[in-house]
Amino acid sequence: MSAPSYAWDFSFLWGYRWLILFGLGITILYTIATILIGLVIGLATGLLRLSRRRWLTAPLVAYVEIFRCTPLLVQIIWFYYALPVVLGIDIPATIAATLVLSLYTGAFYAEIVRGGVNSIERGQWDAARAIGMRQPQVMRHVILPQAVKRMVPPFMNQSIIQLKNTSLVSTIAVADLLYEGQMITAATYRPLEVYTMVAVIYFAVLFPLTLMAQGVEYHLARSD
Repeated sequence: MSAPSYAWDFSFLWGYRWLILFGLGITILYTIATILIGLVIGLATGLLRLSRRRWLTAPLVAYVEIFRCTPLLVQIIWFYYALPVVLGIDIPATIAATLVLSLYTGAFYAEIVRGGVNSIERGQWDAARAIGMRQPQVMRHVILPQAVKRMVPPFMNQSIIQLKNTSLVSTIAVADLLYEGQMITAATYRPLEVYTMVAVIYFAVLFPLTLMAQGVEYHLARSD
């Protein structure tokens, strides 16, 4: 006896179009906001990690490795449920999600910055100092312009990954695209159509960004 075939029906999703668009808007908002905050964190952390002062670099190394070596989902749950207990204050889900996503991507950006600066040949530093440049001048006028060019492709790739990472905030009831999909599923009992739609939307947003990142990487490679 063959199993009954499933009757696919996506028509009901039209009635939830505004809820879906709202969730997509929240997803994009979180992505942009946490990328910008993460860039600031990553740039500061990456440059400070170049210091030879152990008292300065040790806590930064701890921050980077903790956030890079633990699952993002665990971090979100811990910041939302455990950190308020530790601090004795209430942390809204929106704040917890923004904080975790920013710190998480900032840790990866920090390694991109540090690696980009360290990839510049030592001779560039020596040549700049030979003509009388001080350390900040060398960094600003010689090293960073070259390093940024090498940082752009990994920055773009990490930022694309960040958009996918935002889907995890649905676990603490932040109304992103996946969370709204869960709400629609609870109301309609049609999870196959709903999650197919969510996957298609993520693909429609991410695929052009991936192609753009590949194009930029190819252009930079040719310019070298």
